[in-house]
Amino acid sequence: MKKKKSYFSVILILGLLTSIGPFSIDMYLPAFPAIAKGLNTNISQVMLSLSSFFIGISAGQLIYGPLLERFGRKKPLYVGLVIYLFASAGCAFTESVNALILFRFLQALGSCAGLVTSRAMVRDLFEVKDSAKVFSSLMLVVAVSPIVAPTLGGYVTAVLGWRYVFGALIIVDAAVLAAVFFLLPESKEPDPSHSLKPIAVTKSFLKIIVHPQFYIYALTGAVAASGLYAYISGSPQVFIELFGVNEKQYGWIFAIIAIGIISTSQINTFMLRKFHSEKIIPVALTVQSMIGLTLAGIAFFNGSELYSTIILIFLYISCQGFIFPNASALTLAAFGHNAGNASALMGAIQMGIGATASAAVSFLQNNTALPMTGVMAFCSITAFTIFMMGRKIIVQEPTIEEVEEEDVDMINGI
Repeated sequence: MKKKKSYFSVILILGLLTSIGPFSIDMYLPAFPAIAKGLNTNISQVMLSLSSFFIGISAGQLIYGPLLERFGRKKPLYVGLVIYLFASAGCAFTESVNALILFRFLQALGSCAGLVTSRAMVRDLFEVKDSAKVFSSLMLVVAVSPIVAPTLGGYVTAVLGWRYVFGALIIVDAAVLAAVFFLLPESKEPDPSHSLKPIAVTKSFLKIIVHPQFYIYALTGAVAASGLYAYISGSPQVFIELFGVNEKQYGWIFAIIAIGIISTSQINTFMLRKFHSEKIIPVALTVQSMIGLTLAGIAFFNGSELYSTIILIFLYISCQGFIFPNASALTLAAFGHNAGNASALMGAIQMGIGATASAAVSFLQNNTALPMTGVMAFCSITAFTIFMMGRKIIVQEPTIEEVEEEDVDMINGI
């Protein structure tokens, strides 16, 4: 990657591949009420399409990992992007909420090909000393998603209708597919010797998941992150239906709250110069738990109002910028030789628990803010409990290196 032009184009394409999934989540959130009306259902049923997306993107990460090793990087990526294309068309033309739920699941299976492949290609194309910088560059592309996508989705829904949101995603996917075909180099040749037998794949994952260093920090990060997914799932109902904001205003609210986690993830880099990850996580979890309890308490006593809810959620989500990068770095610290599988498994666990939290908000829906805020509080308190109890039983292996600032920079980029 010596040519500056080639470097820029590859980084841009990898960034777009990484952001397809988040963009697919964020862009259609303002359209929830319009989708419910158009499909003659309620918003709780539409929220299940978000849960199905989380399930799909969780399962897909485990599927694509072995495929990328067996068939090279680009062939599985083509398959994923084509699946995404047809699934997005299905979402655009669907006439029932059940079909939408199914197509969103397929859309997620397609989108996570870009997520997994982009990480693998960074390892293939760049030297180890440059990979952290590359991941940081990717973050600049990914960070735009929660700011731009809901706002754009709100305007598209208001002007053209909710079906055109998926039409816009089709155009984006087609453009990325063309860029991959013409501009992205193949970074790894197929390896026919790589086994795709379920037993071999399962053994590889089981060897990782039973390691205390992995499951304690992975669960801490995943459960804490589930509070974010609960917010994503419940926020359209809370802000649009409960507080009466329109689609455009919701997009701006979502963007403002997203700035919090982007800012704190960068502040976290500077804090690591003085504090270890193990010290930052419990402080952030404590603050997040207190904010979550405050949100849930206010909602329980029917005291929720727009501006205080925005401020408290902003602070709650901002804590995630300190929790997830450090928990992720500690999760992978023991797996230098097997970081790819560990990363895929960590992502699958995160998305799986996130889908559960998202579904819980939907099933508990009672036309108040309590289901969303209650699940958010539960997630932060549970994550704090897992961390405080779990770190006492972690066996510190001599080969586990102390997490350095660059490690967490790389996780931030992911």
